[in-house]
Amino acid sequence: MSVPSGVLARFSLKGKTAVVTGGARGLGLEMMRALAECGASVACVDLLAEMGAQACIDIEQEYKVKATSWACDVTSYEEVQKLFEQIAQQHGSIDILVTAAGIVKNVKAEEHSPLDFAKIMNVNVNGTFYCCQAAAKEMIKQASGGSLILIGSMSAHIVNKPQPQSSYNASKAAVIHLAKSLACEWAPHKIRVNTVSPGYMATDLTKQVIADRGAEGAAMKAAWEENTPMGRMGLPHELQGAIVYLASEASSFVTGSDLVVDGGYLAW
Repeated sequence: MSVPSGVLARFSLKGKTAVVTGGARGLGLEMMRALAECGASVACVDLLAEMGAQACIDIEQEYKVKATSWACDVTSYEEVQKLFEQIAQQHGSIDILVTAAGIVKNVKAEEHSPLDFAKIMNVNVNGTFYCCQAAAKEMIKQASGGSLILIGSMSAHIVNKPQPQSSYNASKAAVIHLAKSLACEWAPHKIRVNTVSPGYMATDLTKQVIADRGAEGAAMKAAWEENTPMGRMGLPHELQGAIVYLASEASSFVTGSDLVVDGGYLAW
C-alpha cells in the first residue's frame, strides 16, 4: 500500500471522485464542499435538481474541480444502479460515497401511519443500502478500494427529547449496523465503511422548522441546547473535518466505526 508522506498529504483527495447523496443543500452540501476543497471531483445526487446544479456550478468556480449534478430517487434500486454506472463513466471512477440523503417525521408512535413509517425506512435505510451497493460494485471493478461514509445520527444511540420520532431513530440505528456489516464484508476489497453521527445541527432547514413552530420551537431548541454539554447546536461546517478524515488516507485503518459529532450529547 502506497502511503503519502506527511500527515497533511494523507488528507488530500486529489484524483478521487466523491458521490454525495442529498448534496444539494444543508449538511450534504457542506460535506460536498469539503471534499471538493480537498481536491476531489464531486457528483451531487439529489431530487432537488436545480439546487444541485447551482451547487455544482459554485463548487467548480470556487475549487476548480469537476462537479456534476444528478437527479435520482435513492429508493429506486434500478435508478440508483444505472446512475452510479453513469457517474463512474463520466468521472472515471467512484472512490468515495457519502450518503447524506434522509428524511425525518416527528409523530407519536401510536399515531404513526404505516405509509409514513415505510417511507422513512425506505429512504433512510433502503436508499442508503442501494447507494452503497452500487458504489461498491464500481469500487470492486476498479480494484482500488474506496471509502463509504454513511450519515447516521446520535438518534441511533439515544431517544431524542422532547420530539417523538421513533421511525427516524430506528432507521438510523439500522444505518449504523448496516455500515458495520458492510465494513466486514467489503474489507477484503479494500473498501472501508464508516458512519458519521451528527447531533443537533443548525441547518437553514432546522432553523426554519424551529421558527415555524413559534413558542413550541423555541422551547424545543432550548431543551436541545440544555441537554448538550457544549450548550449549543452544531454548525454545518463542523462536520466537514469528520467527512474529510474518513474519506482520506488519514483514516486508512479505520472501518466499521461511528464518529459522533454531537457537542457531547451522548456523554451525558
